[in-house]
Amino acid sequence: MTIYINQKIVFLDFEASSLSNVSWPIEIGLSWIESGAIRTWSSLIQPHAKWDPNDWSPQSAKVHGIPRATISNAPHANDVLAQFLTTSANTIVISDAPKFDQRWLDRLMGVQMDLPLTTIEDFHHAAFATFDGYALDIVYETLERRRAPHRAGPDSARLAQAWYAGLATLIADRNV
Repeated sequence: MTIYINQKIVFLDFEASSLSNVSWPIEIGLSWIESGAIRTWSSLIQPHAKWDPNDWSPQSAKVHGIPRATISNAPHANDVLAQFLTTSANTIVISDAPKFDQRWLDRLMGVQMDLPLTTIEDFHHAAFATFDGYALDIVYETLERRRAPHRAGPDSARLAQAWYAGLATLIADRNV
């Protein structure tokens, strides 16, 4: 069992064109804990030419609130991928929806050839492997108290804040 306390972790979230099997990412968010603070990087993503332009869901757009016109002027997928690779280098990538986020990360990474794919760990598995008792309660209580805004940066920050609250509880319990 992996214990994630001493690991460098980034929390990942995507917003996407739809929930279909051929959907593509339109926004990425990464958050991490650094020097006692939550740091976040996020970016909209201009669709890559390889991605099916017909896979746009008005229902998904209603949830995340990102108009299709907005992403046409966003940073190109290659540039977003480069920033993701720099920011997530030598980290464990964690998401609360790894099934979907893995699909969108694979699609983003597929814009460049010969890249080893990054595997995303499940937030819930990682939380239960790392925390127990009151600290685990605090992780999930923190998540419940913060609404998911369905934007990649704030959603990834929400996960990092919950994790940080759990870590702070563990530290406080050890110092008592």
